[in-house]
Amino acid sequence: MRLPRTLMLAALLLLAPLLARAESKVLLVELQGAIGPASSRFVQVALERAHNQNANLVILRLDTPGGLDSSMRDIIQAMLASPVPVAVYVAPEGARAASAGAYILYASHLAAMAPATNLGAATPVQIGGSPVPDQPEEPPAERKKEDKRKADKPQEASKPEPHSAMERKMINDARAYIRALAQLRKRNVEWAEQAVAGAASLSAEEALKLNVIDLIAVDVPDLLRQANGRVVQVAGQAQTLATQNAVVETLAPDWRQRLLGAITHPQVAYILLLLGIYGLFFELVHPGVIAPGVLGGICLLLALFALQVLPINYAGLGLLLLGLLFMIAEVFVPSFGALGLGGIAAFIAGSLLLWDETGPGFEIPLGIILGFALASAVLLIGLGNMLLRQRHRPVVTGGEALLDATAVALEDFAGAGRVWVHSESWQAHSDRPLRKGEQVRITGREGLVLQVQSLNKGGRS
Repeated sequence: MRLPRTLMLAALLLLAPLLARAESKVLLVELQGAIGPASSRFVQVALERAHNQNANLVILRLDTPGGLDSSMRDIIQAMLASPVPVAVYVAPEGARAASAGAYILYASHLAAMAPATNLGAATPVQIGGSPVPDQPEEPPAERKKEDKRKADKPQEASKPEPHSAMERKMINDARAYIRALAQLRKRNVEWAEQAVAGAASLSAEEALKLNVIDLIAVDVPDLLRQANGRVVQVAGQAQTLATQNAVVETLAPDWRQRLLGAITHPQVAYILLLLGIYGLFFELVHPGVIAPGVLGGICLLLALFALQVLPINYAGLGLLLLGLLFMIAEVFVPSFGALGLGGIAAFIAGSLLLWDETGPGFEIPLGIILGFALASAVLLIGLGNMLLRQRHRPVVTGGEALLDATAVALEDFAGAGRVWVHSESWQAHSDRPLRKGEQVRITGREGLVLQVQSLNKGGRS
């Protein structure tokens, strides 16, 4: 009877790997909002985790208006280097993969969209946050011909020509990048270039029809059912997806990643930087308040952390700080407003030039910049004037406050005696005899002895 048991044990050992593989694992990663440094780091961590857990597939559920080009390229590089297949799924219904999201979708091993979603509008945004300008408006007759041509071929879009050499470089670089991704994944190259050059967009149904995506799925289980058995190229090798009866683990950003995502938004980093400077300046003007200095130091450190992650222009940062210094100097230097106006101009110019790269969801509205410029001028110049007025006022505390103060003699004395000043009794010395109740002026102090002089010019009678 031992032989059958031995055979059964051997069979179980041989079948164990097959049984373990029968239950595959899928990691579902939520990526929503603008693409930035925090998004890039989150995706990289998720791909590393999927590799360590031997996951069969990573689903990147995407809903984004776009974001930073550098962060988008970091995500794509991580996807291309990943040994685990990545499926980008634009969902839920009503979601979009615009701008940077279109590139990420093209780079995926498996591209999917939910119904009522869209992708496209991948035209790059120039430095400073302004989109590449469209070509001038066509005459009515030409516009009608163009509208008729678009009606006949809805998948095509206009290709506006950029006006400057910098814009042409940006367009050509982005077009070559998305074309390379389309050729790698064997997807529609022509429409990919239209999405860059003409800001073209597609619905899910049109994208499937034009071979931009691989499938349309109503939810994640439907996506896994359709993906099962598909062959994808991973690191140059064909790999068959096994997603039947897969266990789905959802990975959401933890509090540290959410905090990083919040403070690395340009608007938040900009506000933290200014609040940090304001807090430290207030603490220097009014030592001992403590709270503004503590909060200002925390805000400044958080801002510096965000700035070292974000693509910033150090010339813009220098102009911004120089503008703040000019506003402070306006109080101490009689420049008749030249330093103040120059400081406001430098502050605004530095704020506009602060970011080397912007994108959808990462713009700083001009209203915020102008508002902080005026607030900085009022705060810094106003506090500076207040400081100067305080310096010219007489001292009201400490030993210096006793000088030139008026005291009252507590007794008749000639030479040494006691006087009453600031609700205190002090030893005093006078060169002339004094009478009890006579008012005297304090002319000096030697230790705990006050030098006094009678206010009665006629002296003692």
